[in-house]
Amino acid sequence: MLSRLAESLYWIGRYVERADDTARIVDSYVHRMVEDPFNDEDATCRSLFAILGIETVADQVVTTTETLQKIVYDAESSNSIAGALSGAFENGRRSRDFISSEMWVALNSTRNRLPQMEGIARRLGPSQYLLYVRERAALLAGLTDATLSHDDGWHFLVLGRSIERIDMSARLMRGRVMGEDHAPDWLAFLRACGAMEAFMRSTSELHDANGVAAFLLLDRLFPRSVLYSLNLADTCLFEIQPSSQRIASADLARQSLARARGRLEFIDSTRLLEQLPELLEMLEETCSRVNGAITERFFRHEDTVSWSARGGL
Repeated sequence: MLSRLAESLYWIGRYVERADDTARIVDSYVHRMVEDPFNDEDATCRSLFAILGIETVADQVVTTTETLQKIVYDAESSNSIAGALSGAFENGRRSRDFISSEMWVALNSTRNRLPQMEGIARRLGPSQYLLYVRERAALLAGLTDATLSHDDGWHFLVLGRSIERIDMSARLMRGRVMGEDHAPDWLAFLRACGAMEAFMRSTSELHDANGVAAFLLLDRLFPRSVLYSLNLADTCLFEIQPSSQRIASADLARQSLARARGRLEFIDSTRLLEQLPELLEMLEETCSRVNGAITERFFRHEDTVSWSARGGL
């Protein structure tokens, strides 16, 4: 597979997942601000910016309107929902010969309808916009699995989706732990992760914060858990490597994933909250290392060779 094609597919997976997860995060925080009239708007917005790694001005009040503009509607920023979906569209255009027609139509129609949905959101609130993004992300995920051959291209796309999901899940949980006074409660947190029903079927302890964290980090069957995504990312990397490669000692991406998985698999789940800040920092660093290793190995960009004339020619 061509390097540029693999890179485009990888980033389609990452951008669509980023839009989906950002919509879930923003929706949970906006609901908290609406439901709690005594909520500190500036502190809550700063907490949301911190989750997504966006810097804010220290001595300037941050409003909900400004937050939504930067995180939701700004089509020029890859950290916003509109920017992520625009990035997915551009990478879909570059890989048009590989992705299915259904995927291309979904990417194109999603991007084209965003301005209309933004207009509605500015009049009536962001809920419909965020719901639309989540539904379109689910549609794209379904089309990816149902209309693409599960070959190297599919593995690159799912690999990107898995890495982004791990990173965004860690960021969301870090926001819940570090900014507890301004973050949604654990039940709203489960709803934001799309995990409420699955968690309720696995336990009757709905108000057990440690149990919620353990479910989102360690559950082997829930597709949005961190451990599930780590396993899936490792499977994708294993399938991508050449069949003739019998020793994987030089695979830095798989090494990083293996260390993170080992750390989670052998942790005492009953005391998870005590170790959560350290674990979440480790997961974010792992995603950064894995992304760098994947880029270096599969998407390496060579410098352009400039020919120089000799002998006056």
